[in-house]
Amino acid sequence: MKPAVTIGICARNAQNTLPYTLDSVVRQDYPHELMEIVFVDDGSDDRTLEIFENYVSKFDITSKIFQGQWRGLGCVRNTVVENASGSYIIWVDADEILERDFVKNQVNLMEKNPNAGVASAKWGIRPNENLVLTLELIPGVVEYSNQDWTLPSKLPGTGGAIYRVNAARQAGGFDESLAGGCEDIDLASRIRKAGWVILRGNATFYELNSQLSTWSVLWKRYFNRGIHSRRLYRKAEGFFSLYRMNPFASLISGVLYSIIGYRKTKLKVAFLLPIHFTFKMTAWFYGFSKG
Repeated sequence: MKPAVTIGICARNAQNTLPYTLDSVVRQDYPHELMEIVFVDDGSDDRTLEIFENYVSKFDITSKIFQGQWRGLGCVRNTVVENASGSYIIWVDADEILERDFVKNQVNLMEKNPNAGVASAKWGIRPNENLVLTLELIPGVVEYSNQDWTLPSKLPGTGGAIYRVNAARQAGGFDESLAGGCEDIDLASRIRKAGWVILRGNATFYELNSQLSTWSVLWKRYFNRGIHSRRLYRKAEGFFSLYRMNPFASLISGVLYSIIGYRKTKLKVAFLLPIHFTFKMTAWFYGFSKG
C-alpha cells in the first residue's frame, strides 16, 4: 500500500535528541502502514546514524536511509523529496518532538484543502524549559496566533510543516546552493508562486534543543543565519526588509512581543524579549554584513 505521508528527517550530529524525535514519530496515532520515514544523515561524526539504524528494527513503519558526506540542507532535503513515496512530506528536525495526533491533523488538513501546497504547524513550549530556548519559542507562539501566510513577506520554515509532494516537485525542489539555511522559505515562496496556497495548521510540536541554553550559542545561531540570509537576499531582495531586521527595530518588536507573549503564555520571562530580540538580531545583522 502506498504511504500517504513521508516523514522527512534530515540530521547531523543529533545523537542526544534523535531518540526522542523517533519516539514521538513511532507513537503517532495515524495508521503506520500509511507512513514511511526517509532519513538522511548529512555527514554526522557521532552516533546519529547508528541510533537510527537501531530504531529501524523496532519500527513498524517503512524506512529508507541515506548517508554520506556533508552536503548541506538544500541537498539533503531534496533527497527526501526525490525518494518520498507518500503524497505528503512532514518535515521533522532531529531536535523536535510531535504530539501524538500531529500527523493525523496535518494530513487531514491537506486532504480537506486540495489547493494547499504547504501547511505550517504550531510551536509549543514544554514546562521548565531553559530560559534562552523559552525566549526563542515565545515569538513562535505569538506569530502562530496572528500569522497570515497570504502576505508576500510571510513564509513558513520546514519545522513541523507538511508539504504536498507534487507542489514541491512542481516548484523545482530545494535550492541546493542554500546549504546552511533559508532553503525552506525559498521553496515555500516558489510553491506559492506556482499557484498553491499556504495554510496555518493546528498540529503542535516542540523543539528539544538542550544545546540552545546559552547566549553564546544563540549568538552563533543568528550570526550563521545572517550569513545564509545574505545569500538568499542576493537571490531575491524581497525576502527580507533590512529596515525591520536592524537591532533598533528589533528592540521595538521585542517590546510588542513581550506584551502579547505574556498574554498568550502567562510566562513572566516574556518581558525579557526586548533584550532577547536586540541581542539575536544584532548577531543576525552582523552575520548578514559578513555574508
